[in-house]
Amino acid sequence: MKLLVTLFLAISFLFGQIDLNKASKEELTNIKGIGEAKAQAIIDYRTETPFKSVDDLKNVKGFGAKNIEKIRPHVVVESPKE
Repeated sequence: MKLLVTLFLAISFLFGQIDLNKASKEELTNIKGIGEAKAQAIIDYRTETPFKSVDDLKNVKGFGAKNIEKIRPHVVVESPKE
């Protein structure tokens, strides 16, 4: 089962960007530069204030301009579907 989840995460990582408002902790930690603490900080932040753009990461503890630019190609904030 764990292998299946890992395979799914690897495939989704290769073929698409991860939505900061929906990603699991495992999905976030698969991005180079995001460890468990930063992944949890993203989850904690979005619980209070959903991301409107990737640039909102500047409001999350542990993220600076350089970190954001490194992970920008791998993340997205999708508009909610109405």
